[in-house]
Amino acid sequence: MEAVIAVFAVLFLLLVAGGAYVTFKAVGAAKRGVDRTISQARRTVEEHTLRAKSMVQIGPAGEIAQLRLTLRTSMRATQDALHAGVAEDESLKESLGLFQRLSAHGYELDGELRRLESEPDRATLVTRLPGLRRRTERITESADALRWAARDRARRFADDDLDTLSTQIGVEADALRHWTRPDPAAQTPPWPEAAGGSGDSGDSQTWPGQPRSASAEEPARPAITPPGRPRVYPWQKKPRPESTT
Repeated sequence: MEAVIAVFAVLFLLLVAGGAYVTFKAVGAAKRGVDRTISQARRTVEEHTLRAKSMVQIGPAGEIAQLRLTLRTSMRATQDALHAGVAEDESLKESLGLFQRLSAHGYELDGELRRLESEPDRATLVTRLPGLRRRTERITESADALRWAARDRARRFADDDLDTLSTQIGVEADALRHWTRPDPAAQTPPWPEAAGGSGDSGDSQTWPGQPRSASAEEPARPAITPPGRPRVYPWQKKPRPESTT
């Protein structure tokens, strides 16, 4: 009886532990989903703000907002393309690692640009803008190169697969229409050439594969050898003449 109670107690503890683990995982997934939603909403609001600043503000402040918007748009597009492609192409993992290193420079530049948005010294902004512009161009060009290379690779694989599929479909279509192919066994043999034009009755037309007649190859021989005179030996008696009465 005590053993049964111990077994039920262990099962109950296992059920409680399993329920707690499932609850913890569900809460963690829900929290991550909420954080992701908040981050996306914050990012969307910030991008709309930058777009508005780049169109409304003039001078260095408007250019800084445009640089931030260009940088964030390029980096996010490349990130989405690489994450989508690495699930189907394992060779993109190295490209994803390079992009993560590039992202560190991008985050650093984005933070610097964000701090300069509230810089009241216009002369300082004008002095630093050329260097910030060159850094933004270098980072965005590298990100764009990775993104387009990944897209070209995916399109090349799709084209190769389409070519192979088209070839296989053509072969299968020909196999399904097997009755349209000519049958070599059903072809009519060619007509034979006529014999020489001498007009002799002995000349005849020969079909392919037909044995020639014996009369055309060998001369006629008598069927039986004609009898000759019998030979007479000395010990034989001469025939006696018949007497007449």
